[in-house]
Amino acid sequence: MDLFHSVVESFGFGLNVIGALITVWGVFLSLVEFLSKEISRQKDCLKYNEVIRMKLGSYLVLALEFFISGDIIKTIITPTWTGLGILGAIVVIRTILSYFLTKDLKKFYEKESR
Repeated sequence: MDLFHSVVESFGFGLNVIGALITVWGVFLSLVEFLSKEISRQKDCLKYNEVIRMKLGSYLVLALEFFISGDIIKTIITPTWTGLGILGAIVVIRTILSYFLTKDLKKFYEKESR
């Protein structure tokens, strides 16, 4: 049983690491695009900033899904009431963040397709 707990705990940690890597990668790519835009002094800065923001938002939504998955898996192996309460609060907060980021992404892509 200890081996099972170790494997599941490691898997949950791995999902959190993947979420962190996705976040860092999205921030890095967005920063590179932003700096190249600023250096080249492109004309339509506001529109381009919105594109960069939406790309970063898509990475953040994906990373949040990995974080939520990792937290759920960790809580499965230690289901205390305190742990479940903390997990519930984390999932609610991350789900709300994910909802609003996704809503912004959909609105942006609908506007772009017109």
